[in-house]
Amino acid sequence: MTDLVLTQIENRVLTITFNRPEKKNALTQEMYGIAAKALSDAESDDTVRVILITGNGDAFTAGNDLLDFQQARGLSNEMPVQHFLNALVAADKPIVAAVNGIGVGIGLTMLLHSDLVYMADHAEIQAPFVDLALVPEAASSLLLSQRIGHVKAAEIFMLGRRIGATEAYQLGLANGVTKAEELMAVAGKAAAKLARKAPRSLQMTKRLMRGDKQVLTERMATEGVHFGEQLRSPEVAEAITAFLEKRAPDFG
Repeated sequence: MTDLVLTQIENRVLTITFNRPEKKNALTQEMYGIAAKALSDAESDDTVRVILITGNGDAFTAGNDLLDFQQARGLSNEMPVQHFLNALVAADKPIVAAVNGIGVGIGLTMLLHSDLVYMADHAEIQAPFVDLALVPEAASSLLLSQRIGHVKAAEIFMLGRRIGATEAYQLGLANGVTKAEELMAVAGKAAAKLARKAPRSLQMTKRLMRGDKQVLTERMATEGVHFGEQLRSPEVAEAITAFLEKRAPDFG
């Protein structure tokens, strides 16, 4: 069986690669568990100073595997996805994201926890939570509005509008846009530059910039309650059925 998440440490950079390209790197609970452990282990590993996250194939991640999540019937603190989200918030070491293709749901919201973001020129990000009768996660209901303002965030969350790489850069969601074949070289160069800097200074700077982690943790907990409620709702059942049947949902 192919490893669903690949990890590699080289020159003090831990690269985490989502490796389910045939499913556009849609994330299962198993994948979240692997990625969460990699993030958590990196915090106490002196051989790691920077974390680089990307995806194999033509997608960064298509978001959550809907059937996998529906079967879970909730979003408790014991679930791997919650461990992954908590690890993102807890991370003191810099995170660099290389968005190689579509980034849906968590593929957008994890960028709000990344310190540097580089996107391939054809990449697009989208957070269609409302389209799936769900609510935002990863404290994104707070972070996205802070980053780009309420009305722009409402377009992304409520209308489910896709944002191309150039617009993401203009909105302040990405540091740069590059050709697909140059993406890993550009992101890797940035990660390597961070890895050569004074580690404690770098981590303390990140802490100061991020502010109170408890605020993010509390917002994630609130989002998780509503996300879990919606997962069990008739609205989500209809949204997922409509998605699989390739039709518009009917919410009555």
